[in-house]
Amino acid sequence: MRILIWHGYLLGGTGSNVYTRELARAWSRAGHDVVVLCQEPHPERFDLGGATVVRPALDGPLPVFVLDRYESATPRLLTSISQAERDRFVELNAAAVRAQGPADLLLTNHVLLGGPVGAASGLPYVVKAHGSELEFAMRGDPALCTWARETLAGAKAVLAGSQHVAEVLDELVGVDPAAVRVVPPGVDVDLLRPQPRAEALAGLLAESGRDRPNPPEAYDERRPDDGNVARLAAFLAGERPTVLYVGKLSAEKGVSLLIEALRKVDARAVVVGFGPARAELEAAAGPDVLFTGPLEHRHLAHLWPLADVSVTPSVFPEAFGMVAAEAASCGSAPLVARHSGLAEIAAGLEQEYPPHLAHLASFDRGDADDLARRLAELLTLPATDRQAISAAARRAVEKLWSWQHVGDQILALGTATA
Repeated sequence: MRILIWHGYLLGGTGSNVYTRELARAWSRAGHDVVVLCQEPHPERFDLGGATVVRPALDGPLPVFVLDRYESATPRLLTSISQAERDRFVELNAAAVRAQGPADLLLTNHVLLGGPVGAASGLPYVVKAHGSELEFAMRGDPALCTWARETLAGAKAVLAGSQHVAEVLDELVGVDPAAVRVVPPGVDVDLLRPQPRAEALAGLLAESGRDRPNPPEAYDERRPDDGNVARLAAFLAGERPTVLYVGKLSAEKGVSLLIEALRKVDARAVVVGFGPARAELEAAAGPDVLFTGPLEHRHLAHLWPLADVSVTPSVFPEAFGMVAAEAASCGSAPLVARHSGLAEIAAGLEQEYPPHLAHLASFDRGDADDLARRLAELLTLPATDRQAISAAARRAVEKLWSWQHVGDQILALGTATA
């Protein structure tokens, strides 16, 4: 089967980028002919299972929902560019899609601008809503919501990663409920698996040793920090309880809550990611918190098994909570803020947890004290209970969130006859 995936951005770092990369790899490994259309300047750095990468040429801004630095594109907020600039972006990308057709399935990412690109391509298309476009761009902008509604009308299906996203789609866009399908993001359960501590630490240090230099005079915030091999080896020495955060370092992700909660818990913490709040967070954190810069899955596959608890403390609505599911796949107990798509992660975990431990899957949104209490309880559980939570978290992922399961669901929706 020939499959086209249109994604307007990169292949590493944030959730929709990882989603695109992992889905392309899963479909490629299953024997499909996959083409990814995106703005990634270095596709050779990623394992796509043999998928082809095509980079559509742009002659204007790259419309984004949150401003970040890009190596070879000019990002501007979708809400700040003119309709002519938006239309030009859609025109160029739709032409690139048509040049790769025909195809059995075209999957486009983000309601905007995936809906307009899919509609303009002339091919049957499925649109994946990721949430960031809904909350950061479309909410409060009736014109964007109308554009989305018009271009989603022709889609074979609209995918929501959680019931929360489906509800936001209905609220903002009014998509026909019959067209919306809830299909959670997936997890690579073969790569992300529990490991013995010594094996995991050796693997983490080996992967960190492969990182390219990132010296202060030429620092790239989207790459791992220099010296991570020595820093991680020293920081993770010994058996002290370990907490992990993986994600964007920005206010809406709630990392400041974790920093506050850690002051009340006897644990060390590793903070992985990049973003505008890094300097402020690092200044507020003490010596028991190590910042590494962003890491890829080749690192995280070994870091998550070293973490007793992985915290997702977002204060802003999340479409799903991919990093929590990935941590669970490695046997690291997720502790998520209970709201939006994260609440659905918690519910999936609770179904597998022993009843007396189910309350340890989540904490009250924005409540650093509640986070500290549940962290402390998780980190001081008897060994048998810790092992029970670890095994239950892994079972939840295998049942609900493997990429093979997700990919099969999307293909069935995208290729079904009317």
